[in-house]
Amino acid sequence: MRAKGEGKKGDSDSPAAGGRAGTLPGGLYVVATPIGNLGDVTERARLTLAACDVVAAEDTRVARSLLAHLGIGARVIAVHEHNERAAAEAVLALLREGKSVALTSDAGTPAVSDPGALLVDRVRAEGFAVVPVPGPSALTAALSASGVAADGVVFAGFLPARGAERKRRRAELAAGPWAIALFESPHRIEATLADLHAALGDRDVVVCRELTKRFETIARVPLAGAVDWLRADENRSRGEFVLVVEGRPVEAGPGVDPRRVLEALLAELSVKQAAALAARITGANRSEMYAMALAMKEEGGAGEAKGGRKR
Repeated sequence: MRAKGEGKKGDSDSPAAGGRAGTLPGGLYVVATPIGNLGDVTERARLTLAACDVVAAEDTRVARSLLAHLGIGARVIAVHEHNERAAAEAVLALLREGKSVALTSDAGTPAVSDPGALLVDRVRAEGFAVVPVPGPSALTAALSASGVAADGVVFAGFLPARGAERKRRRAELAAGPWAIALFESPHRIEATLADLHAALGDRDVVVCRELTKRFETIARVPLAGAVDWLRADENRSRGEFVLVVEGRPVEAGPGVDPRRVLEALLAELSVKQAAALAARITGANRSEMYAMALAMKEEGGAGEAKGGRKR
């Protein structure tokens, strides 16, 4: 029988890290680490890494560099895509001894388009606690800074590199109305932007490059011109990417008047919000809707004349 707090089965109450090695209750701690700026490491992540028995890292060199920066001398083992199945057995053996293990990826949140999902699944299946220690995430950083308004977002991870599987995945994404977020590497970014335009048509994409790093770039461009935008500066193809593609415009019924739609929306929303929603409802160009909304405001149109809120 396991002692209380030592590899206890069932759900976790998210115990706080104590700061000294070996002071964490047994379990697997899924720890988010900085995606480029070391200042983004959370205090809870630091305490968890300091208090755990073992750090299970995607790349032991990257983990040791972070631990050294934090002044932590922890035992580090490797858990990556090539050894995850075998490494899971090693981690389970540690948990059976009542040990605490912190899982980290090279950057961001483990098991999100990174190794770790198989390990987490095995640990849960064995009944041990899995404790998320949330923090930096390229996905949420990109979504929060994209300005893409959406009722739902599909996270596609990395698209398959080539072949029929890539075409199938592209078709699946095109079939839905939602905004799409995905990761991409520098050597495939141009091909992916071209493929997205072919599949999704006339939508905008927010290209997020090197998030939280010195040369961070966040730019909103039409998919039709995204490859040209990329080629205009060789530096734009460097680094790691998150792409956020706006959702498919809602098809308007016959005879829908964009101006009347805007008039109704401006009574309740800001110019920017009304224009974005009107573009989705009518299928009209977003920039044209924004210009029309501004003109209507200047004319003393629906928004203010009818007591619409200012935001």
